[in-house]
Amino acid sequence: MLTLTGVGKRYPTGDRALTDIQLSLPKGQVMALIGPSGAGKSTLIRCVNRLVEPTQGSIRLEDVELTKLSGSRLRHARRSMGMIFQEYALVDRLSVMENVLSGQLGYVGFWRSFLRRYPQEAVAEAFRLLERVGLPHAIDKRADALSGGQRQRVGIARALLQSPKLLLVDEPTASLDPKTSRQIMRLIRELCAERELAAIINIHDVALAQQFADRIVGLRAGEIVFDGKPSELTSDILTTIYGEEDWDTTPEPADDDEDGEQVTHPAEPLRATQSHSVPRQSLLASGGAQ
Repeated sequence: MLTLTGVGKRYPTGDRALTDIQLSLPKGQVMALIGPSGAGKSTLIRCVNRLVEPTQGSIRLEDVELTKLSGSRLRHARRSMGMIFQEYALVDRLSVMENVLSGQLGYVGFWRSFLRRYPQEAVAEAFRLLERVGLPHAIDKRADALSGGQRQRVGIARALLQSPKLLLVDEPTASLDPKTSRQIMRLIRELCAERELAAIINIHDVALAQQFADRIVGLRAGEIVFDGKPSELTSDILTTIYGEEDWDTTPEPADDDEDGEQVTHPAEPLRATQSHSVPRQSLLASGGAQ
């Protein structure tokens, strides 16, 4: 579905962020990008949706060559790519519902969005999404009144309101506590399965990547140094990606039970080491005013 061929990025300073990236992501696959800070993970994600311009190579989403698009054609293509940000990118003074509905900006345009003139079906879908991500009680709350986990759930609902084919997720758990991090990763994983969405998740937490991703790609200095299943991520490979460290002593995170209570387990190594080596009525009314 998504294919990157020979993608590179060099900044005007001469610094190279990405070198000859070759990747193919099929429909429905959740792929985690891991690697040290400065490895090029965020740059790679932003090259896909052209928030960063690649300096070479090809990026194709289905039959569309993204690197050749500009203007309205690029804006149209970006509808197919939902972005979930590390710092949430919400408008604090707006309500939860208004932030979610901003996911329709690529469809209704700035002025209709500014005047809150959204299609009724989009408003109804926003209500459904907020129910699905666990925030039906927070529809009219201002975004700045939410916790970090709640803000990230709003960002997820906003991205899904675009009806994307691909999710680009940049450090979704960086500002969250361990329990909330697992809940957010589990939610993203479930939503991708429900909607047959492909996803690229830039994440620092290797244990979370192993637990929730179908595939892990390791970057170091802008190059791919590992591409495989979570179970194939050995201590030697982690050393190749990150450098020398005693990886065998890193514990797996605990799971949560159905009620959100933490379930503790004896400390054990990462799987890698087990290898060989607005009110509802008014919104609906505005949605109907076409």
